[in-house]
Amino acid sequence: MKKTLYFLYGVFSYLAFFVTFLYAIGFVGNLVVPKSIDGIPEVPLWQALLTNAGFLVLFALQHSIMARPAFKRWWTKFVPEPIERSTYVLLTSIILAAMMALWQPMGGVVWTIESEAVRSVLLVTYLLGWAIVFVATFLINHFDLFGLRQVWMYFTGKPYTHLPFRVPFLYKYVRHPLYFGYLIAFWSAPVMTFAHLLFAIATTGYMLTAIRFEERDLIAHFGQRYRDYRKQVPMIIPIPRKPAAEPVPVEN
Repeated sequence: MKKTLYFLYGVFSYLAFFVTFLYAIGFVGNLVVPKSIDGIPEVPLWQALLTNAGFLVLFALQHSIMARPAFKRWWTKFVPEPIERSTYVLLTSIILAAMMALWQPMGGVVWTIESEAVRSVLLVTYLLGWAIVFVATFLINHFDLFGLRQVWMYFTGKPYTHLPFRVPFLYKYVRHPLYFGYLIAFWSAPVMTFAHLLFAIATTGYMLTAIRFEERDLIAHFGQRYRDYRKQVPMIIPIPRKPAAEPVPVEN
């Protein structure tokens, strides 16, 4: 019974993520969804700024702190290990959903692109950024990243095994293609409002900060292999580097 409940909980958490992810595409790009990042301001600027910044900080803290190994060791004293990742995913989805529901437009325009051709190109690059994010999750094991692999292995009675160090496709060009995709999406705006600019700057700053902590954990886990990989492959922008004398041995 417990195995079934854990599995259903994992599936529910994943579906919550997936719905939130799809809504976020419309929210940031002002596409289809009933409430998006831009609109007519309804509260004073200071209130909108505090509300939006507060949610961005809350997301950054939750998303980063709960991902650290030290927190996981403490957290799993209360949350069973098979659903630890699913719980992380669910809480992230709840915070993102709350942020999008309570987000306050701020008015003001930083830039506007009038050319329809350029606007069309920006729409394509915007969607391409999200596509890069989605593809990158599958390259590193989408279902492990979002907790389904963990609950499935527990459901089938198999012990959890950590993923091996691999450098598939996009990871050969940048170490963090998920963040690269987000950068493309968040900055591909034909109309950059104050609210969108706040969102883009805050999330960019978060990603650049989070990478430091993530790579520290990856070095602790994979050791010299990740140190060598970091020397050979750019962090987030695919700028070619000179090949190392001895390439990193990786599993494709």
